[in-house]
Amino acid sequence: MLSERFLSFAVETTSKSYLKINKTDDTHVPGPQPGKRYMLYMHVPFCQKLCPYCSFNRFPFSEERAVPYFESMRKEMRMLADLGYDFDSVYVGGGTPTIMIDELCKTIDQARDLFSIKEVSSETNPNHLIPEILEKLEGRVQRLSVGVQSFDDGLLKQMDRYDKYGCADEIVERIQLATPYFISMNADMIFNFPAQTEDMLIHDIERIVESGCTQTTFYPLMASPSVERQLAKTVGKVDYNREQRFYQIIDELLTGGDAPLFSHSSAWTYNRLDGPADGNPGESGGEGGMIDEYVVQYEEYPAIGSGGITYLGNSLYVNTFSLREYGKAIEEGRMSIMGKTDFNLHDRMRYRFLMQLFGLRLDKLQFERDFGMTVENGLPAEMALMKLVGAFETDTDEELTLTPKGRYLVVAMMRQFFIGVNNLRDQARAVLPCEERTLLFG
Repeated sequence: MLSERFLSFAVETTSKSYLKINKTDDTHVPGPQPGKRYMLYMHVPFCQKLCPYCSFNRFPFSEERAVPYFESMRKEMRMLADLGYDFDSVYVGGGTPTIMIDELCKTIDQARDLFSIKEVSSETNPNHLIPEILEKLEGRVQRLSVGVQSFDDGLLKQMDRYDKYGCADEIVERIQLATPYFISMNADMIFNFPAQTEDMLIHDIERIVESGCTQTTFYPLMASPSVERQLAKTVGKVDYNREQRFYQIIDELLTGGDAPLFSHSSAWTYNRLDGPADGNPGESGGEGGMIDEYVVQYEEYPAIGSGGITYLGNSLYVNTFSLREYGKAIEEGRMSIMGKTDFNLHDRMRYRFLMQLFGLRLDKLQFERDFGMTVENGLPAEMALMKLVGAFETDTDEELTLTPKGRYLVVAMMRQFFIGVNNLRDQARAVLPCEERTLLFG
């Protein structure tokens, strides 16, 4: 689709211009603005084995690295409390946050002691969906997101996940076991693998329904530069020409028909409508259930941990990707910021435009209040193109909403945006000390 290619190119080009790390002498992120809501992001960069398609900051697990790391992260959390931050939401990403369950629980408990936490989201892998871990997470974590990627055993073997996390049948059983422990149980999926056929994708969707998970997220496969070569060796070269058709299949099977099983909570996240909450918003099974992408609900958020990325005000701060340098910074009483990038007004308007449309609704009145101009005056080219291709279902003085075609275009733009963020991670990874580069790349 020509419009998808043009918009993808535009996002790729603009993200390259502003997602660049510049050196900074900042030792702490700025303090909170009165009255603004913030979410806390924590990054746990340890995995038993590294997946070939992952661009996040991650290292092979060892207890001697992980235990002091969790302690450093708790110290960094206290630094944010000293700056005056309060949070009602925590998102723990990785890596594999549940790799040391007692350390994770200790860290979540401290967050609840320091802040006004109402909900905690955490990522995990299928092999951790076992009673001894689930029982410790119950009550501490409201939303658990498990990285499944596919229920096709052949694809799992290609990704080197079959031996690590079990076959598709085992993963379905573990999700069924885990779902009652949480308000929201999310299954993270990836679509558009080179070897994936339409029948394989349909089978993945059928297994999602069978698993009983209350939410699912279908990400398009993203080939960022740092993993593109390894990705091509393991699963093949990505073909973006099939992406729209695959997205249409997902959308039609999950949300189509007279009695859909799921509804959208973002352009690529779906909440089950027949869950235990009987469709009550804000709980499992409801249209307003906990969303997968925190960037929709919280435009600004501090991040702690090695590889964390903070977005506050006009600036994006990147924490060092080095575990050694991270521990040293925290021990010295400073945060581990290794660089930052500042956004101009136009960059910020583009970011708001993309993120709110990704969340399915752009608030025009809020846009004008925050930026001092209408979205039409602030982003005339973006608005003209989206209107031209029929992306907007609603375009009033108050809001923009999306047609099915518009949702796919936003998915394509988000894919390019996240590839841009992965390029930012590559910049941080490029300056790793030699011994830590060896841990990652051999």
